[in-house]
Amino acid sequence: MMDSTADSTAVTETRLTHDVHRVATNLLVEAANRPSVPIGALAQLRDFLVAHLRHHHESEDHDLWPRISKIAPDATQGLDALSGEHDLLDAALDRLAATGLPGSDVENETFRTAVRDAAVAVRDTVHKHLDHEEPILFPALREHISPAEWTQFAQHVIATTPPVAGHLMIGFLDEVGTPAEVELVLSGLPEVVHPLVPLMRMQATDELRVLRGARS
Repeated sequence: MMDSTADSTAVTETRLTHDVHRVATNLLVEAANRPSVPIGALAQLRDFLVAHLRHHHESEDHDLWPRISKIAPDATQGLDALSGEHDLLDAALDRLAATGLPGSDVENETFRTAVRDAAVAVRDTVHKHLDHEEPILFPALREHISPAEWTQFAQHVIATTPPVAGHLMIGFLDEVGTPAEVELVLSGLPEVVHPLVPLMRMQATDELRVLRGARS
């Protein structure tokens, strides 16, 4: 069994990522119901969620789950059940991605409605899945994944993350984590990205205000 104090980075980073997914899926539903939210902002948040949620669960299925199962075969059944829920999430994400691009005013209204309906399904699926996943995953991270193995996994995730509205991830992290927790997560970014973080943070703050219906 791993030392429970040695896995805090793994648990903290995973918890923050999950909380970002909760907040972001809530926001997409809320923003789709606000006529004042620009279509471009709505489409960007949609694209962010589709890309990042899919990448997150694929990283778990193809990388993290095998790491855990190799050390703890008894965990395989529970992880396989979580991968089955990932399939349900994929179907919901496919529907959200298929809402397309808006055009005329009439098409814009159709787009909002389609995004709202698909976003509700994604939100409900994500929230239910995380409620199932965390009681399985957090203990597994504490008991079976060493700090070095987590670092290797996290670096691969960062390197393969799709370049879709990455600034929004920083904005959401600021909302769900303490400054120290956010700094822990962002410390794993490539060095070339670090000087860009303040500008990305400002951009995210402005765009999240718009998505929440705040006036400038």
